Amino acid sequence: MSENTTEVLVGGAVLAAAVGFVLYTGQLTGFAGASSGDYPLTASFRSLEGVTVGTDVRLAGVKVGTVSGVNLNQKTYRADTVLSLRSGVQIPDDSAVVVSQEGLLGGNFVEVMPGGSPFFYTTGDEILDTQGSVSLISLLLKFVAGDKSE
Repeated sequence: MSENTTEVLVGGAVLAAAVGFVLYTGQLTGFAGASSGDYPLTASFRSLEGVTVGTDVRLAGVKVGTVSGVNLNQKTYRADTVLSLRSGVQIPDDSAVVVSQEGLLGGNFVEVMPGGSPFFYTTGDEILDTQGSVSLISLLLKFVAGDKSE
């Protein structure tokens, strides 16, 4: 009976550790999704290369939300994006959003460049000032080819 009790206790501990690991990984990767306190903003990008659902939205280097939706607009051929921001994070209504890169080999994220307006975006508003991702390969090819046109 002692062996059986020990096996049950060890099995329960292993199972609890596995569940804890799964929950921790979900929170770390943002897989848990938008919480009830989040509010959505929309933005339309010319190029959204490297950005998918779950990508971080950062303000001053601090994660303030995630990308919760990406769709191709069939009329404008732009990437319509939904950004879920944490409640309590107020974004001035003259702010811009830019697809940025963490470094030469790092991943992309959406960066909020705050404006100076005293008014703030509210739930469902569209951010009009956007800048899509810049392809590092195309920039290098232009440099090597000596392309002087802008």
